[in-house]
Amino acid sequence: MTAKLRVVIADDERPARSFLASLLRSFEDVAIVGEAKSGKEAVVLIERERPDLALLDLQMPELDGIGVVRMLKKQCLPLIAFVTAYDEYAVKAFEMNAVDYLLKPVEKKRLRETVNRAQERLDHAEVVAEQVSQVDAAIAAYESVVKPPFVERIPVRRDDEVLIVPVHQVASIVADGELLHLTTTNGERHTINHRLKDLEARLDPAKFIRLGRGTLANVDLITKVGMMPGGGHVAVLTNGQKLPVSRIQSRVLRERFLKL
Repeated sequence: MTAKLRVVIADDERPARSFLASLLRSFEDVAIVGEAKSGKEAVVLIERERPDLALLDLQMPELDGIGVVRMLKKQCLPLIAFVTAYDEYAVKAFEMNAVDYLLKPVEKKRLRETVNRAQERLDHAEVVAEQVSQVDAAIAAYESVVKPPFVERIPVRRDDEVLIVPVHQVASIVADGELLHLTTTNGERHTINHRLKDLEARLDPAKFIRLGRGTLANVDLITKVGMMPGGGHVAVLTNGQKLPVSRIQSRVLRERFLKL
């Protein structure tokens, strides 16, 4: 007898989760191993239960379906099926890259196809690297045509937890190789694995300014811009941080802050 397909459901709307769960329970070859009401819960649940398939709502507050995929340890990434209200760009991106999706309201027949497809992939021992590549390519294709909204929260991994840091509490972001160090208004430090230019593209440019090649600062938290010998500047933030400012950005700061 074939083992049951182990499935996780993640959706912030309780009726949607309940509806999906009721459909899945009608399939004798499926076992629901957990439900998550947020992306943050989904990351913890998936890494703990290691399901065969995760049904991820594409639109969830704080951490959406795409964010869940990005936060998961790659070795823990199950087969993914995004669940979404009709979005032509998402559908096209997922179809192009062989990533499964379900449109709301989910139909039982279509869900059955998703379950069958997942079982076939598992039976053929589809490697993790291939799954990771497909999902990454689908996300890249989707975001290339749909500019994501400015982020309001930044997910941060800490051991087996995912912390959600509100962007307005971030005072500075400093690059260190492949890592970014975030310092908050109260001096807490967090580290994420992300490229500075990619995160900068998701931040409101009216709120964050680049001080140098590897540094961003929250505009509202700059209390003073001091002159340095040689024409350089140093920005002082409300949390006491002092960040050097490059020559080029010094001119930007003078235009933005030092003139009425």
